[in-house]
Amino acid sequence: MGLDANVIEHLLGSAVPSECKAMLGGGAATRVLNELKPNLVSSVCVDNSDLADALLSPGPKERLQKPVTAGSIPRKKKAFVNLQPQSLEQLQRWGHSAHSQARALSDPSTWLVRSLCAQLNDYIFFSISYKPHIQLVTHNIKKQYQGTSDTKAKSFLINKRYDSIFSIVKTPPTLRRLSLSKAAHEVAMTTVLSDLPIEVLFQIFLCVPPASIPALQQVCRKFNDLSQPLLWRHHCQTQFKYWDPKHDIKAKYAQSAAKVDWKQLFQTRHLADRAISHELEKILSSQTGRIGRSERILVHGYDAKDTLLRHLNVGDDAEDVLARRYYSDAVLGEVHRIRAIDEWVKLGDGQSIPFERALAAFDQFVLHGREGDLEEVSARLDHVAESISLQSPGIREASPQQKAEHIARYLLSQNLTGVEDDSQYHNLQNSFIGFALQSNERAALPLISVAIFCAVSKRLDLLAEPCGFPFHIYAVVTAPEGQDIDGRALRDETEIRRFYMDPFRSEKMVPRSGLESQLKAMGIASIEHDTHLSVASTADMVRRTARNIITAIQNSRHIHDLHLPAGTVSPDSDGALYSALWALLLLPENSAARSAGARYLPYILDHVEKQFLVDVSLIERFAVPLFEGSHHQEQLRKTIRVMRAGDLMPKPVKPRDREAAQTVLYKVGHVFRHKRYNYQGVITGWDVECAAGETWMSQMGVDRLSRGRHQSFYHVLVEDKSVRYVAEENIDDAPMLPGPSLMSLAGRHFKRWDENSKMFVSNIRDEYPDD
Repeated sequence: MGLDANVIEHLLGSAVPSECKAMLGGGAATRVLNELKPNLVSSVCVDNSDLADALLSPGPKERLQKPVTAGSIPRKKKAFVNLQPQSLEQLQRWGHSAHSQARALSDPSTWLVRSLCAQLNDYIFFSISYKPHIQLVTHNIKKQYQGTSDTKAKSFLINKRYDSIFSIVKTPPTLRRLSLSKAAHEVAMTTVLSDLPIEVLFQIFLCVPPASIPALQQVCRKFNDLSQPLLWRHHCQTQFKYWDPKHDIKAKYAQSAAKVDWKQLFQTRHLADRAISHELEKILSSQTGRIGRSERILVHGYDAKDTLLRHLNVGDDAEDVLARRYYSDAVLGEVHRIRAIDEWVKLGDGQSIPFERALAAFDQFVLHGREGDLEEVSARLDHVAESISLQSPGIREASPQQKAEHIARYLLSQNLTGVEDDSQYHNLQNSFIGFALQSNERAALPLISVAIFCAVSKRLDLLAEPCGFPFHIYAVVTAPEGQDIDGRALRDETEIRRFYMDPFRSEKMVPRSGLESQLKAMGIASIEHDTHLSVASTADMVRRTARNIITAIQNSRHIHDLHLPAGTVSPDSDGALYSALWALLLLPENSAARSAGARYLPYILDHVEKQFLVDVSLIERFAVPLFEGSHHQEQLRKTIRVMRAGDLMPKPVKPRDREAAQTVLYKVGHVFRHKRYNYQGVITGWDVECAAGETWMSQMGVDRLSRGRHQSFYHVLVEDKSVRYVAEENIDDAPMLPGPSLMSLAGRHFKRWDENSKMFVSNIRDEYPDD
């Protein structure tokens, strides 16, 4: 009988701890096992050439292949029928009969199995592993039980002491041939899952899919009596990484498990996950109603992130990989932007927002699926401060000046402040604190360098804040009350309590006199020096960051023109500009400048219409209230109504079976290069002849084309994210592969790239059913 590879895969799959040694051998069995897990199969020590009987089942072989039905399971065990198919299959494979009396279940992180297999006549094979603090060993049954009663033979499977389960008699490293009396073997084979100690059962339940646990707990009272708070807290921790602030999840994890209804919390997240996935499927299946469906996802707040990330990270072999990634990223982007804008709104309302958190809000506009959200930026800064404390245990007792210089020195040594060279100064990523904290290169403008320095200093009990110096940001460090910068007690009020640091350039203190000399050289009167050398507000730093972003984008027409080191991941320029516009809109310099903020609205609306259509709700929630009572408010509401109406309007169907459409040469999904302008694009729609207005045709010289206006025209998505209208005669029909930029954009209209046809597979068949 051949070896069942599926069974072997279960035995040596994710359940196997890396330290566990699998000892199998013989012919085909060894070859299959080596193919499945070559890193785990470390030795061959069994001389039996066919382990099929041992591996398939300790009972009759037919039992494994017999389907499990309600009629074949005792009444009190019928709850197993309600398990998910994959769970039932797993339990059946591990089990020794149709009753699903599992003999060798394992936990994915800590267990191998307590008995991998047993051959009916002469062989029994053990390979057991548990947590490092508990030694589990194979058992020499022949020595332990030869000549003893069947009752005692049964007891070898369960050791009541939790700290020494299966720690009985060690066997040599090589597996022995063990003989069992027939009676002892039969008793051993009748041990059921419910006989295991409650601690072992708990570990087994941890590896059961959460959706199957309620059905499994109906099998018997012992299963139902497992510590449910601990079980469901474990699944909350392992299944979901991101939580909406309304859950206050950190406080819940800090409490006793019994004080939180973890099962209800898990159920809430599970139902939210299903609802979010359902709405996303609707977004993928139709071009209409996407705004409303994205808003139904946003109702779940930050809880939606786990689900959206799962869809965003779908495998390349998915049927709709490009569309799924594109739209899950689009909705996830709105989830991130809501959190960022919330922070700036709080700041504008006068609430205290940590400096680094207000700047990390910019990263949320360009985050996509990377790490770097508000909490992750904070955690990274916590880690930096902790590293400094471990490296210098006495840092907290040092004087303010010593502490500041030590922090600046550490940040420079770890490439967390400054830039590599002047040629990279205006690179876009240098204006994002999240990028600076994750980059292996120095990638932080002075403002970002000061923000990192101030955040780490605060975590090490040193007060450091930014100052409003022109053209270059410095940090103002203030000694604790009653101390000078050397940590000595103040003798009078004339002694210095404040000093300046430039973590962008140096680890040394900057004298105030040097800064005043620079101000004089700029032509700034002495009476204004205190203004420029005093602490600046967080809102002012946000505005300066926004202007830095705009400057970086203006200095380069396209992000690829920047001098980026090899392998550098740079922010999306459109998302970066979008973040800057929102920051300037929400945080005007004064109330008089509020109306002036209306000049940013056309650019924001243009971004929403072309790339961030799901952000219509952001405009309604955050922008409309800013212009209460003004004509700008009514204009915004009108624009929003038009966008929503367009989103709900079904697309006109354009079949190719009509006579006029027979002249359209290219199909939706065709990738080409423009004959005149040499850009790469993909066709997303077509018209039998030019459908643009007379003004546009006159401006573009359509009638001067060799085939004029009475040729097919195509709607085209270009690699630079623009949308264009191209005459058929300008399309180079030479086969070509899409570039990475076009591939990342294609999900808006297409499911995937088809290598055979060298075309994108359409996801807009409701509009072009024959393409």
